[in-house]
Amino acid sequence: MEDEIIAEFNNSGFTLDEDEGEILKKCLAFCINYNLKPSDLVSSWELYYLNRQLNEPTVRNAEMDGFLLHLQNEQKESIIKEEPGLHLYSSKDVDMILNDEDGDEKEVILGTPTRNSEDLYPEQFDYTPQTNGRTFSSGKPSKLTTPFGQRTHKFVVKFSINNVPSTEKGHKEQEQENDEDGVIKKVQPGRRCTLIVHGSKPETGCRFMYDRIEDRFNALESRIKKHVTAFSSSKLYEEPVDPTVSSQKSIFTVGMICCDGEGRLNEKSTLLQSSVEHSGGQRVRLELQDMNQFSIFPGQIVGIEGHNPSGHCLIASKVVDSIPLSDMLDANLHPTKKQALDKEIQSTDLSRTQAELSVIIASGPFTTTDNLLFEPLVELLAYAKRKLPQLLILLGPFVDSEHPEIEKGTTDRSFDEIFHFEILRRLQDYAEYMGSHARVILVPSIRDANHDLVFPQPAFDIHPPDLKHQVTSLTNPGIFEANEVKIGCCSVDILKHLSGEEISRNTTGGAPSDRMGRLVNHILGQRSFYPLYPPAESIPLDFSLAPEALEISLIPDILILPSDMKYFAKVLTLGGRGEGEEQVKCICVNPGRLSKGEGGGTFVELNYYGNPDTTNASIIGI
Repeated sequence: MEDEIIAEFNNSGFTLDEDEGEILKKCLAFCINYNLKPSDLVSSWELYYLNRQLNEPTVRNAEMDGFLLHLQNEQKESIIKEEPGLHLYSSKDVDMILNDEDGDEKEVILGTPTRNSEDLYPEQFDYTPQTNGRTFSSGKPSKLTTPFGQRTHKFVVKFSINNVPSTEKGHKEQEQENDEDGVIKKVQPGRRCTLIVHGSKPETGCRFMYDRIEDRFNALESRIKKHVTAFSSSKLYEEPVDPTVSSQKSIFTVGMICCDGEGRLNEKSTLLQSSVEHSGGQRVRLELQDMNQFSIFPGQIVGIEGHNPSGHCLIASKVVDSIPLSDMLDANLHPTKKQALDKEIQSTDLSRTQAELSVIIASGPFTTTDNLLFEPLVELLAYAKRKLPQLLILLGPFVDSEHPEIEKGTTDRSFDEIFHFEILRRLQDYAEYMGSHARVILVPSIRDANHDLVFPQPAFDIHPPDLKHQVTSLTNPGIFEANEVKIGCCSVDILKHLSGEEISRNTTGGAPSDRMGRLVNHILGQRSFYPLYPPAESIPLDFSLAPEALEISLIPDILILPSDMKYFAKVLTLGGRGEGEEQVKCICVNPGRLSKGEGGGTFVELNYYGNPDTTNASIIGI
C-alpha cells in the first residue's frame, strides 16, 4: 500500500521530503485507523494543504500532527452528520476535564478590581489547550501552535467601574469566603433570570431588498413628526413653526440636519429640513456662527431656536439635540406584554425588592484571523462556567465574512456548518453544563456570512433541542428585559459611523468634552439605534422592513454598543435640561472585540444592583 500512497501523491503533484520512510509509516497508519484508501488520504491532504495555505507542494513530516487533527475532525463531522446531537470526546476533552478539577482545588478568591487596574486573574481560568509544547493523552507533544495559545497576559482587567454598595460587596465577599469547595459551587443551581423580548420585527424569513424611495421618505417624515409631538407635549418650548418663512422675531422649529452636497458635513453646508406639515418638506440653510457649543450630524432631528430675517437662512441661537424625557418611559410597551412580565417576575421571585442581574457580554469575531478554531470563544465559555453569570450575551459576527479563510473560500465547510458545529454546539454544551438556570442571548451581525445581509436584521432561525428556553436569538437591534433590567443592544458599529460624520464646537475655555459619552447621548437622545442618514456605505439599511425596529422605545438601563473604537463603560445622565424635567441614568458599554487579528481582545463582566449608579462593570482582556 505504501507504493500506492506514493503514486497518489505524485499524481496530485506532491513530493515527499527526506523523511519519506517516517511519512509513509504514518500515512499507512492513517489509512488503517480511519479505513481510508490511498486516494481518499491524498484528497484529504489536498484540503489540508489548501486550508493551511502551504507554500511548497511537499509533504513534510512536521505537518503530520496537524494532518492527523484534520483527519480526526473530518471523521468527527461525518459521524455527527449521521447522528445529530452526538458529542465525541477526544484527548483534549479529557485534558480539559482533568485541568478543570485541578483548577477547582487551587481556586483563588478574587478581590474587587480598582479603576484602570491591571490586575491579573489567576491562570486557572485559562482553558485553551496549550498547543505549544503541550503533551496530550497520546503522550506525544503537538507541534501545532497558534499566537493566541502562546499569549502570556490572560484575563487582565483593563478598566472597571465599582459602584456596588459596601453592604452588597461585603455580602458577596462573605459568600465567596464561605464557599471553599469549588466543585459544589459549580453544580449549585443558581437563580434563573426572567426574560421578555420587546418587539420581534423584522421576522425570520422576511423578504428584503424591496426598499423604495417612498419608504425612506415616510420613515424620515415619521421621525420628524414624533420629535415635533414630543417637543410640543413637553411644554418646555414654543409650538414649532415653518423655518422657511422670514421673521424678525425669535421662533422655534424642528427639523432634520442635512448636508448641502455629497461631501462631509461642515458649518457652511448645514441645512435644516422641516416636516411636510410645517414647510412642505423644504430645506433652509442653517447658520451656526452665533453658537458657542453644538454637536450635529446628518440625519439628526433637532429643535432650533433662532430667527430667519431673509427667509433663506435660519440663524440659530440654541440647538436642542434630544427629545425631552416623557413621564412614562415604557409607554410604548404593549400592556399584555407588561402584564406577562409582571406575572412571571411575581411567580419566580416574590422576595426580590430591586432589579439585580449578573451578565457577561462579548462581541465577535469569536476566532482569530489565522484559523477557525474559535479559541477565544472556548476560553470565554470556560470563564463563564467559573463565574456563573445569570446571562451570557453574545453579539456577532459569529461566522465573520471578513475572516481571511471565509473571504478566500478556503474552508471545506459551509457557513451554516461552521455556525452549528463551532458556535451552537459549544453553547449547547455550556447550557447543559450550567443547568436550567443559565440563559444565552445571541444577536446577529450584518457581517455574519450565514445570515441575511440587511439592517434591521431578523433573529437567527435556531431551535436547539431541549434548550429553547436557554438559548435565545434576538433581532439586530433588539431590546429585552432580564430580571426587570432593561437592556438594549445593536451589533452595527454606529459609534464609529457617528464619529466620522459628527461636527461639534465646544465652549471656549471649557473643560474637554467626553466624545464617546456625547456620541452615546446622541443615540439615546434621538431614540434611535441608527440615527445617521444617509447611512454608511457598508450598512444595508432597508426602511421597507420595520422602521420601528430601529426605535429605542424606552430608555434602557444597560446599552450595549460594540465598536472597533476603544472599549469603555460609562454611566450617562439623560434629561434634566429643562425646569422640572426628570433625569434618567443609563450605563453604556462597548465590550470591544473578543479577538483582534491573531490575538485576543476584550469582553465585559457586569453586575447590576438596582440602578446604573450601583453597578460593577469590568472590561477584561481575554
